[in-house]
Amino acid sequence: MSDSLHATTVSLTGADGAQVEAYLARPDEQTTRGGVVVIHHVPGYDRATKEMVRRFAELGFDAICPNLYSREAPGADPSDAAATVRAQGGVPDERLVADVGVAAAHLRELPSSNGRVGVIGHCSGGRQAVLAACRLDLDAAVDCYGAFVTGEPPAGYPLKVTNLVDLLPSLGAPLLGLFGVEDKTPSPDHVAELDQRLTDLDKPHEFHSYDDAGHAFFAVDRPSYRVAAANDGWDRVARFFGTHLGERKG
Repeated sequence: MSDSLHATTVSLTGADGAQVEAYLARPDEQTTRGGVVVIHHVPGYDRATKEMVRRFAELGFDAICPNLYSREAPGADPSDAAATVRAQGGVPDERLVADVGVAAAHLRELPSSNGRVGVIGHCSGGRQAVLAACRLDLDAAVDCYGAFVTGEPPAGYPLKVTNLVDLLPSLGAPLLGLFGVEDKTPSPDHVAELDQRLTDLDKPHEFHSYDDAGHAFFAVDRPSYRVAAANDGWDRVARFFGTHLGERKG
């Protein structure tokens, strides 16, 4: 744990040459450590997500969250930016992978980096964390109730997303999944399908589903917040990243 940390806004250059705003938090200790890319949820690059970034720094990791809406709505209020991007069908998968890759590279270039980087996302970010772990060289991934990793979006769904079933054979990092039993996207059936597919593919994974919890149970600023589930989930995330993002240098 780190009682002293530094947080700031940085600018990353996307694969398309665009400038992508990102929020970076780092412990002040002069240690070598792993890094975490935090993928924000559909509501955007908001205060609650930045609090998560700082919490990872408190846990002893370098952490960064790219603003996935930087291109469409630079400098906009998170809710306005989210509305703009929703109207366009969401963040394209290829661009998401590229932005996470740039963020991971930024973490690995820090003098404190041990070379290991993980990814975590909530809601849409949960699916995107799995997507990133299927397409990039990452050391660990956490999916917090990501919709449509399996299953199909209903007719008229506003975001242009497909499931990730065909990509799962390429999953290159151990996966921690945290879900609510009362959630509908992903439902317990979707979680069970993902569990079975990963088992059949011999992909290392660890899933936990919480009773009396639905979607967004980590969200401290929403009625969906569930203290017991969120606290246990944070403990599991800390242990998981501690195991998989530990010492490696060079």
